[in-house]
Amino acid sequence: MRAEDAAAERTPENSRTSEAGAGWVCGKPGSFGELLPERVKPFSWRRPTVLWRSRNDVIAKLFGDPSNGIRRRCVAALTARGTRAAFTMHRSATEFSFLLLGDTGEGDRSQYAVVPPALRVGEDTDFMVIASDVIYPAGDAADYPDKFFRPYQGYPGPIYAIPGNHDWYDGLQGFLRVFCDLTIDCTPEPWRGPLALVPRLLWRRPGEVDDKALAQARDRYRGAPRQRARQPGPYWAIDTPALRIVAIDTGITGGLDRDQGAWLREVSAGPKPKLLITGKPLCVDDRRAPGRIEGGGTVDDVVRDPANNYVAAIGGDIHNYQRYPVRVGDRTIQYVVAGGSGAFMHATHIIPRTRLVDENDFRCYPLRGDSLSRYSKLYGRWLRLPKLFELTPQEATEAIRHRLGIEPARAYNSVGEASGASPSRRARFVAALLGVPKGQRRRLRYARLPVRKVPQRFRSEMVDWDRPPFFKSFLRIDVTEERLRIRCFAATGCGDQEDRPPVEDEVTIPLRPAATAASPSSPA
Repeated sequence: MRAEDAAAERTPENSRTSEAGAGWVCGKPGSFGELLPERVKPFSWRRPTVLWRSRNDVIAKLFGDPSNGIRRRCVAALTARGTRAAFTMHRSATEFSFLLLGDTGEGDRSQYAVVPPALRVGEDTDFMVIASDVIYPAGDAADYPDKFFRPYQGYPGPIYAIPGNHDWYDGLQGFLRVFCDLTIDCTPEPWRGPLALVPRLLWRRPGEVDDKALAQARDRYRGAPRQRARQPGPYWAIDTPALRIVAIDTGITGGLDRDQGAWLREVSAGPKPKLLITGKPLCVDDRRAPGRIEGGGTVDDVVRDPANNYVAAIGGDIHNYQRYPVRVGDRTIQYVVAGGSGAFMHATHIIPRTRLVDENDFRCYPLRGDSLSRYSKLYGRWLRLPKLFELTPQEATEAIRHRLGIEPARAYNSVGEASGASPSRRARFVAALLGVPKGQRRRLRYARLPVRKVPQRFRSEMVDWDRPPFFKSFLRIDVTEERLRIRCFAATGCGDQEDRPPVEDEVTIPLRPAATAASPSSPA
């Protein structure tokens, strides 16, 4: 067998090479259905009860986020109980690997579809990290058996996590019980001011916690000694000889309290290479979201400070994959969005031609064309206008190329289907209506349908489905003394892609001072 044939045999197709690699055609159903509970309670953001349980997000943004006060009281309780110094765990191994899953916990088919490929890729990793929103919709302790313990029962190592905004909607009670073994109620201090009665009445209080049920679920599903772990707090660090991993808790609205900010600056100091894991990404949808710190400064200020030597920052919250290799001074920092491991998919076709980095250096999954095609099919079904709305992946890819002026990663070169073909008027109309920007020049002359221009609590009901391709993703991160390697794997839900999930993006970051910038990978 020729070397190139052997390489093709080893490397499965991905969305950049073919529609089959993207999962548009499944050879066989995924095995994840066998992992689901016998009765799966349907999860839908269209349900008023689900939105009502998530109301603390709205209240925090309108009347003030109490997360900082809650966190301070919980951290004080953890410190008084006795926890690791500087909330830091230590690993002596120079070389290690871990999985990173973001925004996992809907408990339905889209979450479970990620499990078989993640277990296959991560069977030899040392631990797993869940970055943001372990439990939807409101972080309740009662949801942990079926949305955390059961799906990840086959992962042999410990699992650490940082909370997302949804985990905070019960005052972080469920999260702290499961990951920190903390059983106190850190109810927020009362609001003050002339309108204080409104948030006091509307704020969702934590539900009752059944500690016996949680203990039974842990023993049943993740009771092996190696699976058990207790992390220092809602924010923490893992220190190793080659790399320090720093994980922060961004609360409901994305900020850090003053105490956590001081801790972040303390554990970030020094020349050792560092990786940040955060509940909110610092670069997303071609814009910066630096993350404010109470009392002044931002998280991104800490990351960009050359004295701290951060090489990458990975954030959840947005349910897709994006990567921005941003040049800061004489070095490159990899900003990654990795929230696509279970919840509904946020569109990538609304991302404009990038300005934060050169478009040729930007990566995303799903590809913009696949995102547009998936949304067009959903809107065509919901509005009962399939002939108007539905775009094939090729039609959508051509529309993306036309509107953004970029060369797509997946070209169509079969007979009669020349790459670069002009999209139809219908395809251009649907692309504009579903939010694809027109380069950086013209504005729409008519209203867009809700995709990402309205708050999540309204748009989310329009972007969830339970059939392949799911376009979910997860990361495997490998660390040696010389390098940090980040790979994004696809989880399409197709059975023929579970054992060998496609690699959608890969970047290698040198960790030694004399090394050069991160190596490039394939186009998006």
